[in-house]
Formats: sequence, C-alpha cells, structure tokens
Amino acid sequence: MESTRFLVGQFLLAMPGIGDPRFEQAVIAMCGHDEQGAIGIGIGARIAGLGLHDVLDQFDIDHGAAPDAPVHFGGPVEPQRGFVIHSNDWGGQDTIDVAGRWSLSGTIDVLRAIAEGAGPARWIVALGYAGWGAGQLDGEMLRHGWFNVAADTGLLYDTGADERWAKGFASAGIDPRLLAPETGTA
Repeated sequence: MESTRFLVGQFLLAMPGIGDPRFEQAVIAMCGHDEQGAIGIGIGARIAGLGLHDVLDQFDIDHGAAPDAPVHFGGPVEPQRGFVIHSNDWGGQDTIDVAGRWSLSGTIDVLRAIAEGAGPARWIVALGYAGWGAGQLDGEMLRHGWFNVAADTGLLYDTGADERWAKGFASAGIDPRLLAPETGTA
C-alpha cells in the first residue's frame, strides 16, 4: 500500500472507459488512503436541481450569507451524507486537514458557519463519497481506471465542475480527447 499513499491531497481522474457510469469523467479529491482503504469526494459533477439552500432548509438553517451554490455528487457511497471540502482557514468539530492542501468537514457546524458568513473562505459541498476497501484502489491504479494529478486549488475552487476533468488532464499535459477508452494487448 505504501506506493499509493501519496494520493492523499491529490485528484483522481477517471480514465475513459472506466466501466462504471457513475464515474464517467469523475474527478475525486482524495482525502484519505491507508492499509484499511481510501476515501475521496467527487468534485466533477453536480447534483441536478439541488443547491446549498435546499440542504440548509433540510436542517432548518437560515440561508443568511450563503449563496445557493451547487451541490456536488461526492460519490455513490452514503449519498445522503454530506461533506464540505474547504480552505484551511476554518476548523470545526470533525475537520481534518488533507495534506495541508484543503480541509474536509462532515458535520452540520460547517454549514451553520457558512450560512453565518463565519465559515471557510472557499468551499465545495458534496453528498456521498467514493470509497475503496483495503488494496482496492491500488489495484485500480495499476489497471486502466484512474489517473492522478497534483492538487491545485485553482482546479478545486476556480474551475466549474463540468470543466475539472478536462482541465485536470490538461494540467498533466494530456489532451483527454486523445485518450483511448480501452487498453490493448501486445
């Protein structure tokens, strides 16, 4: 497992033809990876018709200063569970630092802080997460499944969800239009 622990604080980009429609052009912000498994939050797709105000309403939190930002498809695991990836300038009850690049919070206190205008300066809200069991991600990295790129706060906060996948590949000097959806044999 040691070989891929560097993925924490990186982005995983789904390769064309990954074989799971839930991950077509997925961009995953990797938040944890060890011998037990891995967890990441999807930032490459929005949930249609769902905004932050809808989420705040579910918890009876006044919208206050919070814009009605889109909510992202964090992944297929526990799709009712919310997460906020955010800048390191705020910390709450369960906030974890992700390799010094961003923070991850999963309790209601971060939503309250955002609504009050006292939360992190930059943030992305997501429902669900992508999870891998022990050794699973390592195997997928060796096959035709995922490509990792360095974390870039510009890609995280300044790029639209629908542009992150292509821009992630471009940051590595790759034109994703030239990627083959399947591998060959020699």
